[in-house]
Amino acid sequence: MKAIGFERHLPIDHPEAFRTFDLPVPEPGPHDLRVAVEAVSVNPVDTKVRAPRHADPDHPDNRADPAPRVLGFDALGVVDAVGDAVSRFQPGDVVFYAGDIGRPGSNAEFQLVDEAIVGHAPRGIDPADAAALPLTALTAWETLFDRLGMDPDGADAGTPVLLINGAGGVGSMAIQLARAAGLKVIATASRRESQQWCRELGADVVVDHFGDLSAQLAEHRLESIPAIACFNDLDRHYPAMAQLVAPQGRLASIVGNKTPLPFQELRDKSVGFFWEYMFTRPRFDTPDKGRQGEILDTVAGMLEARRLKTTRHEALGRINADNLRAAHRALEGGHVIGKLTLAGFDEQ
Repeated sequence: MKAIGFERHLPIDHPEAFRTFDLPVPEPGPHDLRVAVEAVSVNPVDTKVRAPRHADPDHPDNRADPAPRVLGFDALGVVDAVGDAVSRFQPGDVVFYAGDIGRPGSNAEFQLVDEAIVGHAPRGIDPADAAALPLTALTAWETLFDRLGMDPDGADAGTPVLLINGAGGVGSMAIQLARAAGLKVIATASRRESQQWCRELGADVVVDHFGDLSAQLAEHRLESIPAIACFNDLDRHYPAMAQLVAPQGRLASIVGNKTPLPFQELRDKSVGFFWEYMFTRPRFDTPDKGRQGEILDTVAGMLEARRLKTTRHEALGRINADNLRAAHRALEGGHVIGKLTLAGFDEQ
């Protein structure tokens, strides 16, 4: 099968940052689906996994292990074969999923994925539009409802939630899921086009995360926020998060910190801080791993009912090394709105 990958962790403009490989078609294990991949999207995690480990391109630390490394953590495709213990799917089913960071990814004609973390693809939705969603939908859902403790069925309707970086892939889904849950959605975005994107997705209030968040929110009579999620640059935004969070509130972040955070500031308010990492369930084979498949089925139903819409902002063409390089370059530039997708493999 054809697969796009790399043998060394290299800067994106290096000619060998991505190459096309001919690899064996994988055989499914007992709980695996083998999926014929039709469309993928590219996420910041792809760029982080591919990034150089050392300034010298030939340094041993830059060698992929095992090589070649195939990335891709979002896909839509058709089930081609199933393992002996599979019960939820059969060949011919159209599925979508975010995969497992410890296994070969979706930038290949065929991919193995555990059925527990797979959802039935939404019907009537363009394959690339659906492929844009699994990783960010799962991350947004787990952030809002598992980590911040909001109720997805409306029991917390009217409760303010602050989403820092609302125009990114995760933020774009979080705005919609929070809106569907009846929450009062406050999103941050810095550029005019990204602010408009947040409003179109359903944000009630949009403020500039490069400005004084407290002052901007005070203008909207929002001075104490029970739930705050950070989807970008935790070090920069943590001081405002600690100031704005309500007593007994919750903070969550999908990005790590580069410097120590003064958590003692949260103590007097009895505030909880939570990390969200979408790959935790598959990576550690947690007993509730199957929740990811259930969440994706729910998201698919919401898409079919037009309660959610795709966050695909740009289609970059077919799945090949050049287009993957373009996607990584755009994401590393830091100004991507929504998601970037690719669909179909080149015949040659």
